[in-house]
Amino acid sequence: MVGYRSLGSRILGSKGLRALALGIGLVAGAGVASQPAQAAEGEIHIPDTRFSFDGLFGSFDRASAQRGFQVYKEVCASCHAMHQLSYRNLRELGLSEAEVTGIAATVQVMDGPNDEGQMVERSGRAADRFHSPFANENAARAANNGAYPPDLSVITKAREGGADYIHALLMGYEEPPAGVHVAEGMHYNKYFAGHQIAMPAPLNSEGQVEFHDGTKSTVEQMARDVSQFLTWAAEPELEQRKAMGVKVILFLCVLGGLAYAVKRRVWADVH
Repeated sequence: MVGYRSLGSRILGSKGLRALALGIGLVAGAGVASQPAQAAEGEIHIPDTRFSFDGLFGSFDRASAQRGFQVYKEVCASCHAMHQLSYRNLRELGLSEAEVTGIAATVQVMDGPNDEGQMVERSGRAADRFHSPFANENAARAANNGAYPPDLSVITKAREGGADYIHALLMGYEEPPAGVHVAEGMHYNKYFAGHQIAMPAPLNSEGQVEFHDGTKSTVEQMARDVSQFLTWAAEPELEQRKAMGVKVILFLCVLGGLAYAVKRRVWADVH
């Protein structure tokens, strides 16, 4: 720090440094002053839910993600597809091969053509993609008053705020404030842009899903678990990426130390 400060003094001079500090202070002050103005304009603040995968050393809570898949399967899958996932991917959540095979077999998929050139319907297999609730986009819109339910495969990466946003959205349904008019067929959600959303509250009562592991299924618990599952679906490599990042940082620290030691050794005799 002493070396940097003396170098800065030589380059800018004392007056230059004071001017730079004053400029930084003005910019910082302007940023602080603008925050109330932004809030007054109705900026939506998404709460920090603090998931297990947050932070440098965070990892997925497999039990929570399994419950989240159950919430998706029993609640969300009636409207939202997940085209990027195959049933066999669920093994990475800790489900056994028999469990995955059983889950896949609960859906019917079109396959073919067979030897006679006909498309046939068969039970799902572990290698199949997640079953889509609608044959096409037009059918999806027709069933949802013109609104198209987005694919949830990478929804936490596609929405600013990620899992925090999904959790907040699911918890944000409430009665509109006095004087706020909600259009016909829309629902008030305090965390949705514009506060009016076509999707009714998908998680609306405690015990809506009976978790296999006996966890009490409050609305908050279901919202947290399905957010965990959707984050895993969007970033299944997250844990490996974080582990690699830690290894790279450690390597760079060691390399930096060695480089500094070599520099000291090479220039030891130079005064």
